[in-house]
Amino acid sequence: MHRRTVLALALGAALLASGCTGTGGSAKGARADAPTDPAAVSGTIKVLTQRTDLVQDGTMKKYAAAFNRTYPKVEVEFEALTDYEAEVKIRMNTENYGDVLLIPAVIKKNDYPKFFASLGSTAERARTHRFTGFTDVGGKVYGQSPIGVTPGFVYNKKVWRRAGVTRWPTTPAEFLADLKAIKAKTDAVPYYTNFAAQWPLTSWTYVDGSVGCDTGATTKLATGDPWASGADLRVGDTLLYDIVHQGLAEKDPTTTNWEASKPRLAKGEIATQWLGTWAVIQFQDAARQAGTDPADIGFMPFPAQVDGKFCAVVGPDYNQAVNVHSPHKAAARAWLDWFTDRSGYAADNLAVSPLKDAPLPTVLKPYEDQGVTFIELDDTEGAAVKEIDDQSEIGIYKPDYRQDLVDLARGARKGDLDGFLGGLGERWADARRTVESR
Repeated sequence: MHRRTVLALALGAALLASGCTGTGGSAKGARADAPTDPAAVSGTIKVLTQRTDLVQDGTMKKYAAAFNRTYPKVEVEFEALTDYEAEVKIRMNTENYGDVLLIPAVIKKNDYPKFFASLGSTAERARTHRFTGFTDVGGKVYGQSPIGVTPGFVYNKKVWRRAGVTRWPTTPAEFLADLKAIKAKTDAVPYYTNFAAQWPLTSWTYVDGSVGCDTGATTKLATGDPWASGADLRVGDTLLYDIVHQGLAEKDPTTTNWEASKPRLAKGEIATQWLGTWAVIQFQDAARQAGTDPADIGFMPFPAQVDGKFCAVVGPDYNQAVNVHSPHKAAARAWLDWFTDRSGYAADNLAVSPLKDAPLPTVLKPYEDQGVTFIELDDTEGAAVKEIDDQSEIGIYKPDYRQDLVDLARGARKGDLDGFLGGLGERWADARRTVESR
């Protein structure tokens, strides 16, 4: 599995369920302090990961070998899980869920101290690292993402140029016009939904914040209607609807194939997909394997501007944490810090480094050149949003409602866009009132 599971996609965690109680209460409040003497750190630690590809091809073993040059007495074992969320959820009903793991979406934020050891003061760590607010509980940080991700359109630059488009569209209307030019002047599928894979559709939630360039976008989800006129999610969902409704996507979304879409885009058979920075290296690798130029793979922001500038949200991928029950917390913390700060994992994946003083990846150089504004969302109300989402059963971090949206757009479902989005807004409002009354 090469993708993030999912952009847990990216930006912010996926929907939190309530079915995981665990047995972590007895160790609540434990800390995993950063070791000061590498020679004094020892033990065998198990690291759980969703990156089955990097374990299978030996990449993670190479990282461990580099880690051992600093920490020679620590043995690192990896366990890659194909269905990470489902498998870890079961394990967390015991104390045996690895020494280092990715925080699964099922764990509610306020329960982090039951399951994970504190990495120290949030205020102190925030001086040097991004994304600390996403795992903050009571002023302490309980996890750290090794990479940052930015949502955007992965596209074939050669196809877009062949259609006569050389500048990024600045509005949804311009974007649609560009896709129409691609359809008219090339043989490429202008936009590919990856409907059958399902998870790529959740990426559309991460337009939130980019449209209005608003660091308080998550708070607005918790306090208002995500599908009100002009709201970020409505803008994004409307664009997805229009793409499909106007015949600018694949003919039969039910037959899409995620893995096959990568070489197809690399070869120019597909023009565009809404994904994230994490996907670029995969499409570039597909280009190399297909014998095409990796430089043809481009990345562009959502077509919206504020004061004449694009805006891009930078958020965490999965956050790594130390099991509160680990008997080797010092070794586990050593791995977490090394992998975050020194492994080169972010650069290897063309991702945004969690270190605030690190340069942006090369894939985002065009963003720098064009003055794109980067923002991080305030996650203070993140838990409330997930609770409302759970209560509403809409699933903004799940693919279902956008599959319904695509079906509506292609005529496989009855109704109209305003009614569909209005219904979502009503369900959200009802859920918010229920949550607020508790």
